[in-house]
Amino acid sequence: MLSGQDVHLTCLANVRLPGTESDTRYDVDVASGRVQAIVPAGSGKRSDPALVLDAEGGYLIPGLWDYHVHFAQWANTLTRLDLSAAGSAEECAHRLGEYAATHPPAPGGAVLAMGYRGALWDPEPNVALLDRYTGATPVIAISGDFHSAWFNSAALALLGLPEHDGPVRENTWFDVIAEVDALPASDPDAGLRLASQDAARRGVVGVVDVDFNRNYALWPERVARGLTQLRVRAGFYPEALDDVIARSLTDGAVLDPSALTVLGPLKIIADGSLNTKTAYCFDAYPGGGHGTLNVPMEDLVSLLTRAREAGLTVAVHAIGDRANSIVLDAFDQTGAHGSIEHAQLLAAGDATRMAQLGVCASIQPAHLLDDRAPAAHLWPGRTPYAFATLRDAGVALHLGSDAPVAPLDPWLAIAAAVGRGEPEEEAWEPTEVLDARTALAASTAQGRTHVRAGDVADLVVTHTDPLAVGLGAQELRQMRVLATVLGGRVTHDARR
Repeated sequence: MLSGQDVHLTCLANVRLPGTESDTRYDVDVASGRVQAIVPAGSGKRSDPALVLDAEGGYLIPGLWDYHVHFAQWANTLTRLDLSAAGSAEECAHRLGEYAATHPPAPGGAVLAMGYRGALWDPEPNVALLDRYTGATPVIAISGDFHSAWFNSAALALLGLPEHDGPVRENTWFDVIAEVDALPASDPDAGLRLASQDAARRGVVGVVDVDFNRNYALWPERVARGLTQLRVRAGFYPEALDDVIARSLTDGAVLDPSALTVLGPLKIIADGSLNTKTAYCFDAYPGGGHGTLNVPMEDLVSLLTRAREAGLTVAVHAIGDRANSIVLDAFDQTGAHGSIEHAQLLAAGDATRMAQLGVCASIQPAHLLDDRAPAAHLWPGRTPYAFATLRDAGVALHLGSDAPVAPLDPWLAIAAAVGRGEPEEEAWEPTEVLDARTALAASTAQGRTHVRAGDVADLVVTHTDPLAVGLGAQELRQMRVLATVLGGRVTHDARR
């Protein structure tokens, strides 16, 4: 048992290797933040017992990454009202009214809540309903897919927004997220600390943070304040592109003295989402409309061209099949490097085209747990989340959560990819399941399931073999992490 995050290991002792069906134990020698050797148990560097962590036969895997997180927004869910269980707009408004009465906001602030999913609600969320329950207290409820927010009149006035009959959606909402986050709060780092600790507890060593902020400036400040449990690829949005180029930053540029933070991708939101019926599709939605293309093709090509010329990668959000086709056209025209985020609904042949262009699919399997019913209604006869199709086409896969849309939990994402449904349900389109080995590899920086000498010492020890034959989605979902090591430094020890 080791104490404190400042302990740098010389040896992670007594581990087993996953997927081998062997009880052979090994020691992992660590120095200068890297794996020096993996040797038979008992022969590792145990000269100083204070710098040895005994894994007690746990299973060694590379540290896990979440490749799509809105980290501050996820952190906010740990301190804001959770509306994910609300079954109607009326219930949602009633809960907000009760909460506002007992949890008044700080002066100049607002009551903040997250997680409602109103795609199938009748009536839909509207300002008059929320006003009836919340009165003059500013109240803002952010949707579960994060593509809209439901304001009452007092909150609209607080943010200087015009009157709305329903939720504020897409770009209008994205433009005010930073202002909402900047509203007065008692301890702005409280949620960040909790979220970092929880991520380490689940085996996470790094995240790609595409929160709606200049993360390349915020994360070095957070690291300096002691938030050092994660590596961060700090994404940014088009409005910050000029600043990034002016700073001569390129993809992977180190942003803080500890090198925990590096520059991540330019994030572009090409279309909307399924639950807001704004994902841009070839076929019309029931009731009409094809969704929303947030970035016209000529603007998309311009942004991707500038990114490529500046040595930057891009991460382009595309959910509807028409949006995905347009984004692939832009990659083809520009030669830009990067990923499509979500890639939920694809036109025939676009998985193959994605592989040919070298575009990564950054997928969020846990979304399918919430989208099964809406997809059946809004995309009838189609198969979204075509994970196996992408894999078989040769597309590189990265797994993530899109937290706060889904929890920052790589085991939930892996289980959803493997099981394609809740544990008690039959798999949704079982031909599209991923095998555990592929899903686990897609959750690591190395793209593999085994640690090798020379790797950065970002390590995880699990109680159960995640590659065991016959291990199901339920067992993966409940995976217990015994220890997490970041650059040779212990960030989580379950026995502490």
